[in-house]
Amino acid sequence: MDAEKHKKHAALNRPDFGDFGRHEWAILGTPCGNIKELAFNLTKALSPIWNVAYVDADHTSSDGSDAVPALAAGAHLTYTDKIGFHRFDRSEKLGTFQYRTLFNNTDLVLVNGNHFSAKSQVVVIDSMKEDSLKRKLDRLTNVVLILLTEGVTEIPPFLKEHLAKTCHWSSISTFQFNDFKKIEAFFREKMEAAVPSLKGIVLAGGKSRRMRQDKSQLEYHGVPQRDYMLRQLTGVCTEVFLSCRPDQTATLLLDYPLLVDSFLHLGPMGALLSAFQKEPDTAWLAVACDLPMLDESTLRFLVENRDPSAIATAFRSPKDEFPEPLVAIWEPKSYPVLFQFLAQGYSCPRKVLINSPARLLEAPNPDALRNVNTPEEVKEVLKLLGKQV
Repeated sequence: MDAEKHKKHAALNRPDFGDFGRHEWAILGTPCGNIKELAFNLTKALSPIWNVAYVDADHTSSDGSDAVPALAAGAHLTYTDKIGFHRFDRSEKLGTFQYRTLFNNTDLVLVNGNHFSAKSQVVVIDSMKEDSLKRKLDRLTNVVLILLTEGVTEIPPFLKEHLAKTCHWSSISTFQFNDFKKIEAFFREKMEAAVPSLKGIVLAGGKSRRMRQDKSQLEYHGVPQRDYMLRQLTGVCTEVFLSCRPDQTATLLLDYPLLVDSFLHLGPMGALLSAFQKEPDTAWLAVACDLPMLDESTLRFLVENRDPSAIATAFRSPKDEFPEPLVAIWEPKSYPVLFQFLAQGYSCPRKVLINSPARLLEAPNPDALRNVNTPEEVKEVLKLLGKQV
């Protein structure tokens, strides 16, 4: 076997994570008190829109005198319902892979860079910590902002020299440390630019057992239903795909690309996981193929009311008030959540939405969510659409 062709592990597309999450900034170069104050002010300003997290080290005694009693007694994990918040304490050491799971639902992570590294950095030029900053130059891999404390008028030569290895220091935004309005605006702009792009998938991989024929090929609007739905998605998504089973590919000749299930026998859950496996940093607008009354205006309403901070944005069913998982925008942060439910034996996307922080909307036209699974229902919908049965 050719050694170059042999790969021990599958080449998967990995989410664009840092140490803690997709969007993280380490603030360093000034005393920890200043970092904490800046982080808290940013949290207060940004948290009404985005889920903000903060990472720091505990500066209290490390001799064990402040240990949680249950942990000191040998417990592996403790959970405390603090009424206003919930706290877990664990004896097991955490690493990057555990951090990413715990911080999955956050949109941005602010990190005390004096103690931890992060994917991007905010460097504070503070004469009190200049020697400390010199020792941390290896952490400065993607400096996006420089802040000057009172009395500092220029970037020190040692930092200019280091930054010149990756960019020119003058191209990095530079503000005064006490100019909070500019700092806040900088982070707002970063977060708005980081909203994932939206692509669409029409789910046509079902067996259509109740219909006794392929639901995706039924015609309500003069073309096969799958083509109709793909056209509706084209108006609101940057790119659209037809989701299907592997055994369907030979018979599907379309102008749209196929997204073939790589997670088999899981129904819609498998289609969603397959989409995220293909592009884990993309948000996916998933639509079932059996919704003949769903139109672009309803989809546009969904997109316009999208909440990228939730794991998904979905309509509430007019029948039972439960979320409609197959007329929904699934954000990248839902990818690991879907796996978590699957690992517990659940392959129902609706159960994921019910038990996760999703944004639910009332459909402007409830009939648009009407799905068709039987020949009798086909006749009913054709009458509603004014078609001859």
